[in-house]
Amino acid sequence: MLHPHSHLPTAADLPDSDDTPVDNELQDLIPGLLKLLLSTIWTERQDWFWGTDMALYFDPEDEPIVPDGFLALGVPRVKDENLRRSYVLWEEQVVPILALEVVSRKRRNEYRQKKLDYAALGIRYYVIYNALRQVKEHLEVYRLEHGEYVLMTGNPVWLPEIGLGIGRQRAGYQGIEREWLYWYDQTGKRYPTPEESAQLAEESAQLAEERAQLAEERAQLAEERALAEARTRQQVTMQLETLRQHLRELGIDPDA
Repeated sequence: MLHPHSHLPTAADLPDSDDTPVDNELQDLIPGLLKLLLSTIWTERQDWFWGTDMALYFDPEDEPIVPDGFLALGVPRVKDENLRRSYVLWEEQVVPILALEVVSRKRRNEYRQKKLDYAALGIRYYVIYNALRQVKEHLEVYRLEHGEYVLMTGNPVWLPEIGLGIGRQRAGYQGIEREWLYWYDQTGKRYPTPEESAQLAEESAQLAEERAQLAEERAQLAEERALAEARTRQQVTMQLETLRQHLRELGIDPDA
């Protein structure tokens, strides 16, 4: 049972992690990429927060849960200039809407206990990514229905309460070519990374420059053709006038 609110520890009083290092670089890169994409998709929004490997406290008498990543909506993106040390439910008053776990060779009960824990907290979506699977799908997205998680199908999977889809696709990120998790719009179009957007902008600028150069070359060619036609007409006119003059010298009226 929770203590009165005035006696509850604050985020400053609580440890900000479980001091357990990640044993797979993807556990840092994949949540980081999803957060980076959100910052570009929701540039005008300040009512969301993404936590990466951050302690999520739900009861002052229990140990926190530390998802690889989680998303909360309806909370300030930035609480103060020192940012969040942890996510404390009795302070935030908002349960995260999505939790993400990236499975490594060292299992951490992603498919069992954590599903029960996140369901008990009321987290709407539970996302598990396991690149080590050989037969089953790498990405599983569960939706909480009547207290239990139900597996959703598709790639990407649309999450209406969030207004985004989540899915997997092979592409390049930070110079690494592999399968990554991305956010998608309702049509199934993937949101690009800042690297991809910059590259696309560079390619578009280069294409515009090439088009402008081609237009300039075409205009120059048209001008040269016009000059050539003018010279040809002038030469024809001169030749006709020479012929007319020659006919006159022979006593022939060229107009008759």
